[in-house]
Amino acid sequence: MHHHLTRRGFCLCCTAAAVAGRGWLSPAEAWAEAASIVDRMRAAAADAEITVHRLRGNVAVLEGSGGNIAVLTGADGKVFVDAGITATRPRIQAAADGLGPEPITHLVNTHWHFDHADGNEWLAGEGAAILAHANTAKHLASAQRVEDWNFDFPPAPPAAIPSETFTGDTSRALNGTILALTSYAPAHTDSDIAVRFVEPDILHTGDTYWNGIYPFIDYSTGGSIDGMIAAADANLATTSEATIVIPGHGNPVSNRAELAVFREMLVATREAVAALKAEGRSLAETIAARPTAPFDAKWGQFVITPDFFTRLVFEGV
Repeated sequence: MHHHLTRRGFCLCCTAAAVAGRGWLSPAEAWAEAASIVDRMRAAAADAEITVHRLRGNVAVLEGSGGNIAVLTGADGKVFVDAGITATRPRIQAAADGLGPEPITHLVNTHWHFDHADGNEWLAGEGAAILAHANTAKHLASAQRVEDWNFDFPPAPPAAIPSETFTGDTSRALNGTILALTSYAPAHTDSDIAVRFVEPDILHTGDTYWNGIYPFIDYSTGGSIDGMIAAADANLATTSEATIVIPGHGNPVSNRAELAVFREMLVATREAVAALKAEGRSLAETIAARPTAPFDAKWGQFVITPDFFTRLVFEGV
């Protein structure tokens, strides 16, 4: 698996640049050196390339604007799962046009974070009805602070707020397949859902699964390491060896075997960090002990550095 540090990747990696060679910096210190990670991500999205991966059952993935976007095409119009970053709109629109002439009619948000929902307003303007967990609508409708990004998000424009919400599980029949929408307990955030395209056997996990890179966990809006492990268990329970798995970030075409390896990494890291914390180790001492070392070569080369991921796990055990 290859993770290229493109301009869009650089924006996500500014913490790594701030940390490299200096040990752990607090989020505020890192962001002060790197300026706003959110603003940098938006700036990079302005000329980000969009790569189209055609899967099966009229489902494709658009890679390159924030989180991985799934698109289902058919007589009912284009159905988007996640909206990416608004600055990438021209290339998202061009990629979607290449999938067929249908209008955009539906959008599902897997959670509230801006790299998955920033494009809500323009997609709504194209005619998309927006469906999401009730907490996604709640977070988008009000000011939100993500402490680990040191960033305050203002309320989203009214058109960007999901027009239909749910709190349990629900489903929709569109374009010849059932979309099974499953709510997680708090995991990456408190607003996460999975979207399963039943007939083609494709699962979009949102940010409960990062393929080959350490995940971000947003404790500011309810996330936790234990919730991430529970979500991985739930994802594994709904997949088979034939299932195509779309992660929120990382290589966008994955499978059950890779998902299981992600879950093993989460569990082993949690156990190692919890043991160190139980010994009375401080955060700095825990980071210095390198509890992620067995996984760093594979998982620690991109967005979330080993030190940063250790801190996220430490916070939750």
